[in-house]
Amino acid sequence: MKLEVDRVSKRFNGDAGGGTEALRDVSLSITEGEFVCLLGPSGCGKTTLLRIIAGLESPTEGEVRVDGVPVDGPTPRLGMIFQDYSLYPWRRVIDNIAFGLELAGVQKAERLARAGEYLDLVGLEGFANSFPYELSGGMRQRVAVARALATNPAVVLMDEPFGALDAQTRNAMQLELLEIWTKTKKTVLFVTHSVDEAVFLADRIMVLSPRPGRVREIIEVTEPRPRDRTCEGCAAIRRHVLGLINE
Repeated sequence: MKLEVDRVSKRFNGDAGGGTEALRDVSLSITEGEFVCLLGPSGCGKTTLLRIIAGLESPTEGEVRVDGVPVDGPTPRLGMIFQDYSLYPWRRVIDNIAFGLELAGVQKAERLARAGEYLDLVGLEGFANSFPYELSGGMRQRVAVARALATNPAVVLMDEPFGALDAQTRNAMQLELLEIWTKTKKTVLFVTHSVDEAVFLADRIMVLSPRPGRVREIIEVTEPRPRDRTCEGCAAIRRHVLGLINE
């Protein structure tokens, strides 16, 4: 499996004939099983790029392909996880996880069985019949992860999924996500504004410039996992990335 972002640009047209150039000539190639983080200053187009990759926005120029097939709209091959969880408050946890399978026409018994497997994977075995309001923020995000994985997408797209969590919960969720990624071997593209998070999680970090977002640099993170956040190698990468963002 290969995800290709090929010279993607995006302009939003204004009402008075002006407009905003959000992205300019962005290219990226991600191979199967890679964990790539997307970083850049606020307003650089990180979320716009992720939405284009997910098929939720159309590029003004360029193309996104999965295994050579252009992405021209939402597809089960691309699973999306949002910062605000986007869970249905009236559906129990198990039914939230099974929602994508329900849309795909999977029979009830099978979709609940598959949803149960992913519920176990994210460590929420005892919460199948709970409602989202009964869960903590970290637990809701785990439900969102399980829902995205349940449809077996080729690529999981994550838009600052831990941004609303406190620091302790965020660190715990990063560890859990890496454990899930190790088990599932999924390809992950993860948007974050945290340099520390990117260095801890990623195989590679793509740094975007201020708007219009362009590729400043793609950095390989070669520190072995599990990573020590305080090691000199991680600190050196953090310094380099921060320098790119602050230039």
